[in-house]
Amino acid sequence: MEKQAAAQRIQELRAEIGYHNRLYSVLYKPEISDSEYDALFRELQQLEKQFPDLVSLDSPTQRVGGAPLDKFVQVTHRIPMLSLENALNEGEIRDFDKRVKKDLGLALDYELEYVCEPKMDGLAVSLTYERGEFTIGATRGDGTAGEDITQNLRTVKSLPLQLATNEPPLLVEVRGEVYLPLAAFQKMNLEREENGDEPFANPRNAAAGSLRQLDPRITARRPLAIFCYAQGAVDGIEFTSQYHFLETIPRWGLPVNPLTHKRKGLEAVFAYYREIEEKRESLPYEIDGVVVKVDSFGYQQTLGEISRTPKWAIAWKFPPRQAVTAIEDIVPQVGRTGVITPTAHLKPVKISGVMVSRATLHNWEEMGRKDIRIGDTVVVERAGDVIPAVVRVVPENRSGKEIALSIPHKCPECGSEVVKIPGEVAVRCMGLSCPAQICESIIHFASRRAMDIDGLGEKYIDQLHKLGLVHNVADLYKLTRDDFMQFERMGDKLADNLLTAIANSKERELSRLIFALGIRHVGEHTAKLLANAFGSIENLEKAAEDELLSIREVGPQVAQSITTFFHNQKNIEIIRRMIQAGVRPPEAKKKVGGKFTGKTFVFTGTLSRFTRDDAKRMVEDMGGHAAGSVSKNTNYVVAGTEAGSKLDKAMTLGVMILTEDEFLKLLED
Repeated sequence: MEKQAAAQRIQELRAEIGYHNRLYSVLYKPEISDSEYDALFRELQQLEKQFPDLVSLDSPTQRVGGAPLDKFVQVTHRIPMLSLENALNEGEIRDFDKRVKKDLGLALDYELEYVCEPKMDGLAVSLTYERGEFTIGATRGDGTAGEDITQNLRTVKSLPLQLATNEPPLLVEVRGEVYLPLAAFQKMNLEREENGDEPFANPRNAAAGSLRQLDPRITARRPLAIFCYAQGAVDGIEFTSQYHFLETIPRWGLPVNPLTHKRKGLEAVFAYYREIEEKRESLPYEIDGVVVKVDSFGYQQTLGEISRTPKWAIAWKFPPRQAVTAIEDIVPQVGRTGVITPTAHLKPVKISGVMVSRATLHNWEEMGRKDIRIGDTVVVERAGDVIPAVVRVVPENRSGKEIALSIPHKCPECGSEVVKIPGEVAVRCMGLSCPAQICESIIHFASRRAMDIDGLGEKYIDQLHKLGLVHNVADLYKLTRDDFMQFERMGDKLADNLLTAIANSKERELSRLIFALGIRHVGEHTAKLLANAFGSIENLEKAAEDELLSIREVGPQVAQSITTFFHNQKNIEIIRRMIQAGVRPPEAKKKVGGKFTGKTFVFTGTLSRFTRDDAKRMVEDMGGHAAGSVSKNTNYVVAGTEAGSKLDKAMTLGVMILTEDEFLKLLED
């Protein structure tokens, strides 16, 4: 494509993607599927890669975050970002309404128009647009000045980098609240706990921590969102009221909470509060009350402020979602990946209309830090759909009979050894036959990149387990046609296909079998290194920790995880049963020679010219290593779009970075 045609197409794609972003994030009326959106985005990425001088800061592709910052710069707000007075009940709202009417000289029975909106529990920010372009984003700070977090805010996908209007004002400053949706918060915390990291305390802390990263690329990987709720300084346009402003900015692409409404009179405000409080538990984000504002900007100006608090707005907080109860027992529970977490069994207590009888204690270190014991009186908090958690102990209620629970030595589900890896907070069961992990371990074992048992997906594995036909991965190799014929809608041909796929998996390469076992910290690449080094599963089973450490790229954490796995007698029994059933991988032979011999490659980001599996195979076919992490021994990092921390580390270590095209050229040369 010629450059002029490319420039025109790039502008069309940016406009079209921006249009669909507004439909999805602001108006909640998507017109196209995710795959169609992705196709437009990929086309734009390809054109910008082909013509890099046509890339601009307002392109949708530029939300991956800029270079890391040394520190945040202070930004002075053109108009101070005020804090709100709080109200806790209807009486305080009535008092607020009386004060407003008195200061405006209105009769007490006059029905004022108020704008009511959910009070988001996130981080307040200021957004400045000059001639339609997003130029500065800042935290609230002390209300007078905040920190410049422009680069981080540029990564928030629902925030337009260019206002969607042909006649943008010279300047408009918009205040908003950045938040983390509850589903994303729960997913992030689950991943952090599974990785042995400390979970975030709540969605607000997670959002605030994400926005205050000195490296914007970390922020870009967090699924933050924003709702805009107020104007700051404006030039080139005039709004008559709060609702006028909130009706206008969605047309520019700025998200406004769809639950925001104008209400006339106090009774309507009270009804709104009750309505939002009722919806609170079903909302996909965290709120802690409603905000009530006088609608007219003329009235707001007359009322003014006092002690950095506006006299025309008030935050009506919801009752706290905490309760005091007693811990009747603390029970270790095994998660799907083997992580054992302590769960408090509580004397049932009602919180926000829901009866709560269990609460997470997160992990054993956290339980110890808070000194939580069986029999303790505790404060329990329930936040949205997040699992209730014990916030703190009430020590003055102790009788001396409370019992502290230590980390279990054996898995409560299967009796296997429990391991705490150094440097992690997680405590894990290492048993292959652990009932709590059965389905997940079999799903992983049968997956395409492991033993590749075609057709044996989650649905069938779940049925096999429920019927008592499989209790570990070795049981797959004793299944018969009659076993499968117990399933609903199972025919002879489908049953035979599944049995054939299971039989074919018996001769998969050794590296696939090692990966399929699900050993902690052993991914595909490490499995290949181990297969090349030891040649058979029996040799690997006997390997001492120092032998493992002699292998390039195998560190102490990985070596300890492997030896712990093979010291578990139940794991050995399962492997023996598989071997007896005919699972016998051909002996792995290390490739020697090739142009990449002695070279280590790492692939990161989204690759568009080939899959990551294909790329690794190309490197290994030429004698090289395809590693999963960057180290001082890495020779090349191949970076696709939205490359993350691996690219950062490569830049820090001075490793040569290649584009996909440069990698292909290296292959050809």
